[in-house]
Amino acid sequence: MSQACSELVGPQDPPAYSLCNAESTTPLLLLCDHASHAVPASLRQLGLPADELQRHIGWDIGAACVTERLAEQFDCAAVFAGYSRLVIDCNRAPGDGSSIPECSDGTPVPGNLGLSDAAIAARIDACFWPYHHAITRWLAAARHAGRVPAVVAIHSFTPCMQGFARPWQIGVLWNHDPRMAQALIERLRAAGYCVGDNEPYSGRDTHYTVETHAAAAGLPHVLIEIRQDLLADAAGCRHWADVLAGALTPILRLPELQHTAFY
Repeated sequence: MSQACSELVGPQDPPAYSLCNAESTTPLLLLCDHASHAVPASLRQLGLPADELQRHIGWDIGAACVTERLAEQFDCAAVFAGYSRLVIDCNRAPGDGSSIPECSDGTPVPGNLGLSDAAIAARIDACFWPYHHAITRWLAAARHAGRVPAVVAIHSFTPCMQGFARPWQIGVLWNHDPRMAQALIERLRAAGYCVGDNEPYSGRDTHYTVETHAAAAGLPHVLIEIRQDLLADAAGCRHWADVLAGALTPILRLPELQHTAFY
């Protein structure tokens, strides 16, 4: 670890990522880019009160809980980012304007103002790359063993943004590869859920993680967004994990998911 990284993240801080079921041979990898609202102690909560960090601007509420339950149900591996999206967003390319936001949903982030190149590089090295290297290593090992893993990223979204009430219970985000997304949309709608096809965000606006690790390698993939008021407690997280498990189980058996494909 570089000196700048060691100064940013101390021994009392959580790791930059966690990996569960690392030895699983199930051809499925779950990702949770915004699993945590933790901030390295050296950054002094980015100048924000704790309740701000625990809002949706600090993490994806409920996403880690849903991901954990899915990993149990599928007996598959899952990778969780260890720090708040306000420290650095693991689903944005380094250098992107929203990678280290100075303001999020109208809330200024004092600790992100006027950062030097060295301070930015320290966050990238300490909090961003370790998470992505863990994903790369797991996928490389799976491919070396002859498996074609599907990649599913779990996110959540706030019920209201900039005064607009979002009606979707769940959103399915995708870009070029339709293999998982279209089947998932059909199954969820058939079950009676209000599903956004590339809503409330569009997968055609580059989302770094699935595009980099899955789409670029021809692996089947999808990014799922669940409305946060539906994940307000453990029961809600369990329910939506069960909904997704039921919908994904037959999809993961589709023949077209058993090989790489580029679109």
